[in-house]
Order: sequence, then structure tokens, then C-alpha cells
Amino acid sequence: KMQTLRDQDALIPRPRGELPKLCAAGLVALATMGVVVLSPDSFLGMVALAALMVTLGPLLHGLCLLAEELRHHSNTRYRACRHMLPACGLWGKTLLAAGLAGLFLYLTKQLLPPRDQCWELLVLVPAVYALLKSLGVMGPSEVEVSGICEGRKMNVAHGLAWSFYLGYLQLVLPRLENSIAAFCAAHHRSTPLWSRGSRKLLILVPLSANISHKLEDEDDNISFLENLPNNEIDRAGVRGRVYKHSVYRVKDGQGAAHDCAVEYATPLLTLYRMSQERSAGFGEPERRQQVLLFYRTLQDVLEQSLECRNRYKLILLSDEHEDDPHFLSKAILRHLDQQEREEFCLHPLPEQETKHLWG
Repeated sequence: KMQTLRDQDALIPRPRGELPKLCAAGLVALATMGVVVLSPDSFLGMVALAALMVTLGPLLHGLCLLAEELRHHSNTRYRACRHMLPACGLWGKTLLAAGLAGLFLYLTKQLLPPRDQCWELLVLVPAVYALLKSLGVMGPSEVEVSGICEGRKMNVAHGLAWSFYLGYLQLVLPRLENSIAAFCAAHHRSTPLWSRGSRKLLILVPLSANISHKLEDEDDNISFLENLPNNEIDRAGVRGRVYKHSVYRVKDGQGAAHDCAVEYATPLLTLYRMSQERSAGFGEPERRQQVLLFYRTLQDVLEQSLECRNRYKLILLSDEHEDDPHFLSKAILRHLDQQEREEFCLHPLPEQETKHLWG
């Protein structure tokens, strides 16, 4: 079971680290050593010239972007002209780097080598460029980033995760405990089947994004029991908008029943439908990547939420075991068992309650 959970964690993409910066710094160090050995007298002048060469390029590119923004988007995307310069990369770190490089070159121009000895720049310029690029000085402007995201639909998962949290989970999870308590009070036979680990909302996130509207259709060890009491919330002009959760009874291999509130993450329906629409430009590989990014983003958002803490469990479902007719129930029970053991370690049962359960 623990190996399965570790395999699940291995699927989730982690934020990228600092390795590109370290590699770029290493390249600069190697290039610097080579130039110092070959041309020690002209080293500083060549560094200044190389830095200016690689910083002027983005400035010229920014001017090209600015021409487009001024002609077509000045009234639709920006409140004022001054906002266009930073958006096109003509501000901040890029301007500062080019200015410092120009000043450095002016101070060291007497150290520049003769024209026929500038071949070392072929080594130095790419190394300096790699360093500045990794440090963010040569990074894409907001306009370029916006174009990339709009063209490749790269921001779909991020937006869906935040929408799912702000428009649903943040509203219903703080009320979940009271809903389960009211349900158990009305269904006394169900009360013993709710372990402490199951008093959370189980949110299923299948990698395939292809989800069924009824869990019992996917696994006959799962049966629908009833809905938790409705939560009515005034929302966006709708009075008493209804939010509800469904309770399912999940049986293990020995026939023992476990009750829990479980549902799929509904934004996955959007991801799946987008992958079926040709106009969305969203294929199966992109969909799988977006599901993983959705899971990671939602996990990060929920971990920072005080209202939702300890009221949910995200379950990432691999698509490698779809041939197992009881894969879904096994995955749910595995996480219920893990939650129960974690809850028991944190909050052991009182002695009287233990005697009551076993006596």
C-alpha cells in the first residue's frame, strides 16, 4: 500500500528547481577560465562586450513587440501607454542589465582586443547568455508569456483548480462535518460504518479525466446510499443555491462495508470535453499533463486553506489498472485505511470508547 502511494506521488510534477542556474554558472566558470588563460589582458573588455551583445537583443525584440502593441492593443489590453513598456520587456532587469553592460564596456574599452582576436566571444557570449537567461534577465516578456499560454492552453489546469476551490470547495468543506453529523443522526445504522478517516470529502482525480456520473457503474463493490443534507448558499444572485454530497457504501474483499462521501473533481469533465473538441487544440497528452497540474495546483491551494484543512482527501487514480473491475473501490479503501491509521496515531481512542467498541 505504501509503495502504491509513493508511486502516486512520483506521478505528480514538482515545481522546477535551481539546476539550470547552477549549470549556467558552471558554463560561465569554464568559459571564463578558458578566456583568462588564452587572453588574460583583454578578459574584462570581452566580458563587457559579450554582456552588451546579449542584452541588446531582447531590447530590440521588445521594440518590435511594442510596435504591435501600440498599433493594435493599446486601448484593449492596457490602461495607459506606460504599462506597455514593462509588458514588452522594455523595463526593469533588461534595461538595467543593458545599461550596466554599456557602462562596463565604456570603462574597459581600452582593454578590447584587436578585431582579429575576438573569436573568444564565440565561447563567452553563449555562456553569458545562458547565465542571464537562467537568472530571468533574458526571460520572456508578459506579452510573450500571454501568447504562449493562449496558444498552447497551458493555463487551463491552474484556472480550473482555483475555480474549483473558490467556487465550490471553500464553500462546502467548512460545512462538511455538520452535514455528516446530521446524516449519522438520521441514519443510526450508518454511524458505525463511518471511521474517523472517512469523515472527509474524498475527491477522485483520474489521470484519464474520463469519469462516470455514477460510481456504482464502475465498480459493483460501490453502492449509492443517500445524499448528505443540502447546503443552501446565496451565490451570484441565486438565492439558496443547493450544494450537496453523495454518500457511498464501499465493500472490501471480505464484504465489510465502509460509508464515505466521495465524488469526482468536476473540472475534469471540462478537460475531457476539451480534448474531444478539435477547436480546443487540446489532445490526450496535453490533457494528461493538465490533469497532473490540476492535481498539484489544487493540492497546493488546499494545503494553504485554513477553512478546508483536514476536511478533504485528494485521490489520484492511475489509468494503468482499468482492467481491474474493483480498482476504484480498492483505491478508496486504501486511502480510507491510510487516513484511519493517521487519525489513530494523532488522536488515539479514549479508554472508555475502546472498551465500548470491543466490549
